[in-house]
Amino acid sequence: MSRLGQLLVGLVLFGTGLWLGLQAQLGVGPWDVLQGGLSQLLGTPFGLTSIGVSVLVLLVAVRAGIRPGIGTVLNAVLVGAVIDLLLGTPLLDGLGERPLLLRAAVTAAGITTVAVGSAVYLGAHLGPGPRDGLMVAIARHTGWSVGAARAALEGGVLLVGIALGGPVGPGTVAFALLIGPAVQLAFRVLHQSPDTTPSASAAAAR
Repeated sequence: MSRLGQLLVGLVLFGTGLWLGLQAQLGVGPWDVLQGGLSQLLGTPFGLTSIGVSVLVLLVAVRAGIRPGIGTVLNAVLVGAVIDLLLGTPLLDGLGERPLLLRAAVTAAGITTVAVGSAVYLGAHLGPGPRDGLMVAIARHTGWSVGAARAALEGGVLLVGIALGGPVGPGTVAFALLIGPAVQLAFRVLHQSPDTTPSASAAAAR
């Protein structure tokens, strides 16, 4: 498989994993809490809102000196498009009314799919997602570690998302705690390696 093909497969898997989390209705990751809140506020489709946020984040990161790759640009557009495409189908409709155990299983499947998608698309070495670029920009301009910058960024995003009424819940906690280890495991199982350039360091998700 070509690197571009690998990138596209990874981004489709990533978007599918986020869609699974949305359908389970047990809460999603911090950025999707924000995008869900904005989607309700603006009356725009979730995926389109995700694209808008991604483009805005990308522009801020570029302004801060981060050089995007083709993977960065495609991430900004394709993940949201995949989410809206799947939300437009009847697949898993009504899942939010099904037993909690089933919804928890779908949430776990979503986290796993996001992790696999992350390892596949980052393993193509064509650029990290816009949010990782912004994370690195914050670290560069504040002198914080990348981990501290990521924690501050995602914590702030989550608080704003909660204030906007985004879909927060136990799945949000599960995503925050499990996505890092899950991505590391996916890299190992799939025999992939993340880009080692500064703009991609510590990238684990969008």
